[in-house]
Amino acid sequence: MEYNYAIVNSDSTFSHNLRTHLVNFKEFNCAGVAENCSEGLNIILKELPEIVFFNLNENAETCFMMVLELHQYLKYMPIFIGVSKDKKYAYEAIKNGFFDYWLQPLNEFDIRKSVLKLQKKELIGPYSNTTLCLKSYKDYRYINTNEILYLKADNNTTDVFMKDGTVISAFKTLKTFEDRLPKNFIRIHQSYILNTEYISRINYGKSTCTIKNHSTPLPFSKSYKINIDEVKKLLTKSTITTFN
Repeated sequence: MEYNYAIVNSDSTFSHNLRTHLVNFKEFNCAGVAENCSEGLNIILKELPEIVFFNLNENAETCFMMVLELHQYLKYMPIFIGVSKDKKYAYEAIKNGFFDYWLQPLNEFDIRKSVLKLQKKELIGPYSNTTLCLKSYKDYRYINTNEILYLKADNNTTDVFMKDGTVISAFKTLKTFEDRLPKNFIRIHQSYILNTEYISRINYGKSTCTIKNHSTPLPFSKSYKINIDEVKKLLTKSTITTFN
C-alpha cells in the first residue's frame, strides 16, 4: 500500500528533514508542501492525500482548527500525524483524532512503527457489516446496508433500492440517512446517496455514475463532485488501471 502525503505549516528546514526520512520508505509519496494552514487546506482538497503531516512547533492551534474545518468538506478524512520537538501538543492531537505523534529528532524506528500500524489498519478494512433499521409505526424492518445499491429522495420520504431489485420506502429525509450510513455511502446529488461498493463507471463528461445491477446511470452534481473525486481515487488505488 502506498500513501500520498502532504506537509502543512512547514518551513524549508522542517520539510527537508521530514522528506529526507520518508524517502527511505517506498510507501510514502509527497503530494505537496504548504507553509501555512490556509495553503495546506487548499492542497488537501485538491490532492486528497491519505496522510497529512503537521509541524506543531508553531501555530499548532491553527492546525487543529484546520482539522475541524476539513470535516465540512471531506467524507473520507486523511490520517493526521503531528511532528513536534516536545510532547506539549500530544494530548490536543489525540483529542483531534491524530493517528500518531512523532518527536524530533525523527528516527527510522518511529516511522516504521507508524507504517506497520497503517498497514494493519488497511488489513482490517474501513467498512463493517451494518444493519439499518427502518421503522414505520409499529413495524421494524432490518436490512443489511451491504445489500443497498442507492437511496433516492422523494419529498420528505426516501426510497431505498436494494440489490435484489426491491424498493423500500422510508419516512425519513435523505439527510437523515447521510448522517448515519457507513462511510462507503456518499451523497452525490441533492436526491441521491449511493453505495460506492457497487460503482462500475464514473462519467465526468455526462456527470453520471453507473452502478452494478442497475441499468440507469445516476446523476452527480457539481456541489458533490469532491465526493466523486475521493471515491475515484480510492477505486483507482485498488484496481488495475490503463490510460490511453
